[in-house]
Amino acid sequence: MIVTKIGSAEIPTDPMPMEAGDMIIIMKNKDEWTSAKTTEELMAKMEEALEEIPGATTEFSQPVQMRMNELMTGVRSDVAIKIFGEDIDRLVSAGDEIMEQIQGIKGITDARPERVAGLPQITVKYDKDKLALYGLNVGDLNRVVRMGFAGETAGTVYEGEKRFDLVVRLIQDKRQDISNLKSLYITLPSGNQIPLEQVADIKFEDGPMQISREDGRRRIVVGFNIRGRDVQSVVKDIQAKLDKNLKLPAGYYLTYGGQFENLQQANKRLMVAVPVALGLIFILLYFTFKSIKQSVLIFTAIPLSAIGGVFALWMRGMPFSISAGVGFIALFGVAVLNCIVLIAYFNELKKEGITDIYDRIREGTKVRLRPVLLTASVASLGFLPMALSSGAGAEVQKPLATVVIGGLVTATLLTLVVLPILYYFFEKGFKGNNNTKKGAKLAIVLLLVLPFAGFSQQQPLTLDNAIATGLKNNGAVQASNLDVARQQQLRGTAFDAPKTEINGTFGQINSRAQDKNLSISQTFSPFQYGARRNLLNENVKAGELRLGQTKQDITFEIRQSWNMMLYYMQLNKVLVEQNSLMQQFVRAAELKFQTGETGSLENVTAKAKQLELQQQIKQNEALIAVEKSKLKTLLKLDGDFTISETEFRPNVFAIGQDSTQVSQNATLRLAQQQVNIATAEKKAERSLLLPDISAGYFIQSLTGSQEWNGVSTYYNNTLRFQGFSVGISIPLFWNASSARIKAANTNIQLQKANADYLKAQLTGSYEQQVKQLDTYTAMLQYYNDTALPNANTISGNATKAYQNGDISYVEYVQGLETSLAIRINYINAINNYNQAAINLQYLLNQ
Repeated sequence: MIVTKIGSAEIPTDPMPMEAGDMIIIMKNKDEWTSAKTTEELMAKMEEALEEIPGATTEFSQPVQMRMNELMTGVRSDVAIKIFGEDIDRLVSAGDEIMEQIQGIKGITDARPERVAGLPQITVKYDKDKLALYGLNVGDLNRVVRMGFAGETAGTVYEGEKRFDLVVRLIQDKRQDISNLKSLYITLPSGNQIPLEQVADIKFEDGPMQISREDGRRRIVVGFNIRGRDVQSVVKDIQAKLDKNLKLPAGYYLTYGGQFENLQQANKRLMVAVPVALGLIFILLYFTFKSIKQSVLIFTAIPLSAIGGVFALWMRGMPFSISAGVGFIALFGVAVLNCIVLIAYFNELKKEGITDIYDRIREGTKVRLRPVLLTASVASLGFLPMALSSGAGAEVQKPLATVVIGGLVTATLLTLVVLPILYYFFEKGFKGNNNTKKGAKLAIVLLLVLPFAGFSQQQPLTLDNAIATGLKNNGAVQASNLDVARQQQLRGTAFDAPKTEINGTFGQINSRAQDKNLSISQTFSPFQYGARRNLLNENVKAGELRLGQTKQDITFEIRQSWNMMLYYMQLNKVLVEQNSLMQQFVRAAELKFQTGETGSLENVTAKAKQLELQQQIKQNEALIAVEKSKLKTLLKLDGDFTISETEFRPNVFAIGQDSTQVSQNATLRLAQQQVNIATAEKKAERSLLLPDISAGYFIQSLTGSQEWNGVSTYYNNTLRFQGFSVGISIPLFWNASSARIKAANTNIQLQKANADYLKAQLTGSYEQQVKQLDTYTAMLQYYNDTALPNANTISGNATKAYQNGDISYVEYVQGLETSLAIRINYINAINNYNQAAINLQYLLNQ
């Protein structure tokens, strides 16, 4: 049974021309086929039979697959090469050239370009000289043609209360072909009648069949299906061939859609899903065994199982695909499960009292041999029908099953052979020389890192990632971090006692005899320690605020450089588009000059304008490189980088009207902290006026006779007489200290004045930036609503008028330059808006 749908797309918003149709053929059971045995053979015979129909192109696909391709990517083919540009004729020639280039690539079938031209149209071009001769005007002639073929209201018919328009047009037989239009009589002012062909050139011309746009750019599609190869390798071959042989004008570029576009998106999702799955596996292992060592041990199953999956794909000649990636995720779970079975039993034997590692390994592997083999066998045999399938969906099932079966082979080998060896080393420790230890550790690290190696690649840089990288790598931030650490270390100097004084005295101290005296004393300033600790704490807070100020400055510089780079990139796009129009202008002027239609001035002017525009493009590209270099310096990156954003758009920034928000500014907070530091310095200075306390101890000899309680005793020069000393130091002359306290008071007032002045400045800057942001918002609204549509109209009308000869080259150049000026001014308005938003973010420390 055959069901055909013509001129009706799958979704109502998708235009579909009447020249395109979907023919769905419902086949009988495969065992009832007589002329073909496989689907590919049947498609080939159908295509051969349909080639006899002139002007018809066919494309074979599965109905569901075709619908999914159309709904997701806008094309019905497996892969589509989309060519974007302005000139429809140049796009058609580029599509034909691409068709020639890709014909010889293996795996490509049903290749066809999108039909955008070749729709026959009847055109009527009036001879203005004859119209003037007969006294006719274009409006009257158009009305006659419209009345004859489309119909025109000639009056009103009333039927009771109902009213109907009376429409007049030619009868069916008189509006069948072009001869009816040529013989259509028109009435002259004199009352005579002449056929329309005497005052007009009437003929068939090929017009555009359909005009497709995507993201506001005109494009055509070269679609093709792929059989016998994977999509990615075919697209890589196409890219290599087109990059070498296809030369497109400035402003024209290629993109790839269809299944390849789906593949790229799926790869991005897979790069997130696989690391997340591995991370979850490791977390669950840790929760199960409460041991990082055993979790790492079991995690080694993943790289060895991945080796088996990759080897199985290579043996069967299959490329890595999304279904294979899903198979790896399933494989990792089964492989880890086998290791859990074995390690859990080892731990159980250890709890039962088997302390010898060799005995635990021998007993555990013997008991768990059957469960491990059964688990691997059941999973492998379960996936075996999928690995050998050749029916519908085999292209998805076979890679998934192949990965699981191949990985389970090596995973089982790991569980039964390698895992017990690693368990022995993990339990007993890595003994031996340093080289052996380093080699074992390196092998484990490589096994753990291996699963991630296939999914690692350079990611495009976003603004948030750039700011995070800059705050991590920038030298100014690192220096500020060190300064904070230094201030924190200085907290230990709060209790800073002077040096302990030790004195010795020898000689005739008390009599003519030789005596000796030893003393030790220490001075303390207990009233200064608290004030000094408070000052050091305030210095730590100041260091942290300086770190915040540095981060704020680095963030501001990164945002500015990022914005300027996007600004120059968007400006470059506009200049490149303008250059493509200038190239058309140069070709047209050159052709007119060669045919003698115009002089050399128009030709020279066109070339001069194009050279001037090319110089602007080179200068703009140099500015892009400068901003990229600034970013590399701010982020401290060694290699090159790409950015994720390609469109320069306003950075919408929602703010309130409360100017007190500037209190969060890092510079203002640092200035206010200087007031706290000055206050703490004053307190520390006042503490110097408070007394210091000293304490001491001495021991000495007193040679001679000493009488005590009526008894006279002789003492030699041995140290035996001791005592203590206590003192207090009071400042009697405080003139210098008083002057320093007054200076400290003045410093507090100075820092308060600086903070108030800075706050007033920031508040004024905030209000100015808010007003500027409102102004730029209104300006952007004007450009979006009025200026940009006018620029497109000016450019399009000027190009058509120049091509038709209605305007001179001077007016054409003026129109193009006016359109370009509007677009550049719009980009400048976006830049001004973003700069104001960045300044506000800096003022508010966001």
